[in-house]
Parts: sequence; C-alpha cells; structure tokens
Amino acid sequence: MSAAGAPGTQRTPATSEAPTLDPEQALAELRAGNQRFVTGAPYHPNQDAGRRAAVASAQHPFAVIVGCADSRLAAEIIFDRGLGDLFVVRTAGHTTGPEVLGSVEYAVTVLGTPLVVVLGHDSCGAVQAARDSVATGSTPPGHLGAVVDAVVPSLRRAEAAGVDDINGIVDIHIAQTVEALLDNSPVLAAEVAAGRCAVVGMSYRLAAGEVREVAAVPAGTARAAA
Repeated sequence: MSAAGAPGTQRTPATSEAPTLDPEQALAELRAGNQRFVTGAPYHPNQDAGRRAAVASAQHPFAVIVGCADSRLAAEIIFDRGLGDLFVVRTAGHTTGPEVLGSVEYAVTVLGTPLVVVLGHDSCGAVQAARDSVATGSTPPGHLGAVVDAVVPSLRRAEAAGVDDINGIVDIHIAQTVEALLDNSPVLAAEVAAGRCAVVGMSYRLAAGEVREVAAVPAGTARAAA
C-alpha cells in the first residue's frame, strides 16, 4: 500500500506488496481518510496508472467494508482511498448471507486483511422498509422480503431497548451485523480471537460525510461513539 501524502509532498511509490498494518493501524487509515473527505481536502491516493499497474497481478487490501448498497455510500470516496486498498462487499441494509460471509472470509484468510468494517448510514431505506413492513403486516414483493427479514431482528432488539428513532435503530442494526458476522463465521471469529483481525461497526452521516464508530470486537478497537 502506498503512503498518501499531502498535495505537493513526495509520496511512496505504489506497491502490490502485502500490507503490514495491524487492525488499529488499518482503522487509523480509514479515520484519517474520512477526515480528509469531510474537510474537503482528499488526497485521492492510489488512483493513477502506476497504482493500476502495481495491483494488476495481486491485491492486498487493508480493510474489508461490508456496506449498505445505498448509492451515496461509496467506500473509496468516503475514506479517500484507491485501487487495491479496500475489499468492498455491499448489500441493501448490509445484510449478511452466505455469499457475504464467504467474501469476508476470503479477504481475511486469503488476502490477509486485518480489519472488517460494517458500514451503515443514517436514514437507511432498508431499515425504514422493515419498519413499514412490521407496522403494516405486509410483505414486500420479490426478494425484497429477504432484506426485510434480515433487518427485523434488529427492530426487535431496538424495541426491547426502547429505541424508536430511525437512526438509533440503524446503530443497533450495525451492531447486530457485527455480531452476526462473528456468530455465523467461525473462520472470522477465530481470526479475531487470534488478534489478526478486528470487526468495527461504523455509521455514516449522509449530509456531513462523517463516520462514527458504534461497535467493535475486540471492544477496545474503536473509540467511543460520538
């Protein structure tokens, strides 16, 4: 992974070598990139022809992003990264079926990625659709029902906690997805237990562009939620 520098400064040439980052360092890279994006001073690292050539034969992303498929949630832009940096898996409401789990396991065990991030966002349409479905007792047509069914456990958890605000429910759903990844993937859980990987839940604010951390395993990985 090439080191991103401020405009006008020398940068380390792009490389396809495996990253040497630990989970905390990988998380720090994402925080720094998001801060650049929020303040309107992105570096746009690893997006040139040299980087394209460097990663053509191999990839070593430093983070997996399990994100919502919302069109406003483009991970490489939000975190100011480039080619080969992020291994991105996206579904509506960041739901986690077998294909998602297998993709995460591939990144963590084959590519050696040290960090998995569940990326949700405020005003999530999948969460709202699930709320509407439960409230009306209706089932969405086609495969939308599978998305709703995957979110309903988070609604039940929010109800038990007395949380009714849509963004509060989103935070709970993000935390629920973090738990689901670990509960349903012994492979990922083993990597976390060995200290080779961490799983962090983040919520993105559509208007402000900021991400904040709402859940983490191990618990000390992420800072307290803002």
